Amino acid sequence: RMETDCNPMELPNNVGFEEDSDYRDFEGTDVKDMRLEAEAVVNDVLFAVSNMFVSKTLPCAEDVAYINVETRERNRYCLELTEAGLRVVAYDFDQTDDRLQTPYHETVYSLLDSLSPAYREVFGNALLQRLEALKKDTQS
Repeated sequence: RMETDCNPMELPNNVGFEEDSDYRDFEGTDVKDMRLEAEAVVNDVLFAVSNMFVSKTLPCAEDVAYINVETRERNRYCLELTEAGLRVVAYDFDQTDDRLQTPYHETVYSLLDSLSPAYREVFGNALLQRLEALKKDTQS
């Protein structure tokens, strides 16, 4: 005989819709996604720039967030973070300029590397220090 009903108890445990963001309840959990991503980006590279924070003026949404960054050279940028990556959308905090057609970067490292030689130097030095520390740990 052919069974047509599905008993939920027979489903494997790894079939869970709640983990998939597309099926989460819509009480605002998704809307925070890009803002959380933006906060993580800021925390990752804040040590290598003069100032960096998620914009409180420009609207964050499920699919976009804006990050203000001031490089060590004192240049200010407003970055747009989307699924496509990060790109410069203005040359000042909390601004967007629709005429700017800047390329997307997959990572904040790549973007800052292209904007700021000082960032590149600080980040590279931090990397070297971590490698030296790892080397010492493995030798002891």
